[in-house]
Amino acid sequence: MNLKMMPFRKYSARSLIFITAILVLAGCASVTERLATTPAKEKVVEHNLISGREGSNGPVLAVKIDDTAQAHPQIGIDQADVVYIEQVEGGLTRLAAVFSSIIPIRIGPVRSARISDINLLAQYGHVAFAYSGAQQKLLPVIAAANLENLGAQRESPLIYTRDPARIAPVDMVLRADLLMAKLIEQNVSITPARSPGWYFGSAPIGGKSIISATMKWPASFYSATWSAGQSRWLMSHAGNPDFAESGKQLGPTTLVIQMVSITPSEYHDKFGGVTPFSATVGQGIGYILRDGKVFKAQWQRLDAASGTRWTLADGTSVAFAPGQIWVALTDSAPEFTLPIASAGPTIASATPTPTK
Repeated sequence: MNLKMMPFRKYSARSLIFITAILVLAGCASVTERLATTPAKEKVVEHNLISGREGSNGPVLAVKIDDTAQAHPQIGIDQADVVYIEQVEGGLTRLAAVFSSIIPIRIGPVRSARISDINLLAQYGHVAFAYSGAQQKLLPVIAAANLENLGAQRESPLIYTRDPARIAPVDMVLRADLLMAKLIEQNVSITPARSPGWYFGSAPIGGKSIISATMKWPASFYSATWSAGQSRWLMSHAGNPDFAESGKQLGPTTLVIQMVSITPSEYHDKFGGVTPFSATVGQGIGYILRDGKVFKAQWQRLDAASGTRWTLADGTSVAFAPGQIWVALTDSAPEFTLPIASAGPTIASATPTPTK
């Protein structure tokens, strides 16, 4: 054995280890540099086709919600994609809230269905329809409609619960999470979100700047005041700011005032009051409120299965602003408050009766 070579071999082994470490570190640095300079794959953000806001295009759930003073603050309505205001007996209003991008855990107070709901909701497809009950004469009509009939009379009290902090009949609260989980478990087919006829984009040219709008029914009224800071219309009900149970004031980015024909139907409530029917199939005029302006427009809906299309006088479509939408179904002309520089409050011109 050549003893003089041993120190050299020992030195060479250390050198190899050192050199290898340098190469490894250099390689890691190279990989790090490549990762740093390689553009990250952009995350695809899904937008709901009903409201245009960020969220899934999940199955559609429609819930009937009480709108009397005792029912406020309502539960879960601030997460709805669309909220319809409908006239019911006695000139009062009731809401039909449509959910898809988000399904809240709790929604309410849940109340009974009306004949206007059948045609109104048909434009969304085969939706899950949650309600507290209906007149006996109306129940077979609901059962025959293109709706997943999920009335409280058919479901568990674990799904349609009672809120001890509320007094009947405004104490029924839907556990929407449990209801939708049950439908998934049972493989029930519910139509996912699809366009109800409108689309989203920039506001049209023109329009009239307004401060607020007031919508009236025989025994109810709503007002909406534009908030530039929040970019939405802050709602008030019967003269009071309209808050959800979450503490958030309700307010859509697009408010639609749809002038419809409201006529007596063949149905009555349990007190004998005649149920009004709001005709949402046909055509008529209305107003699109977005970005602090009002745009007079026409609506058209060919049949119950079709969506509602909104156009200006020249026939061009009106784009909605992405976000929650409220639709007021009324036959009374709205009242608009103009900015101070303009002449005070003005009442919209008389509206012709929509035709089928």
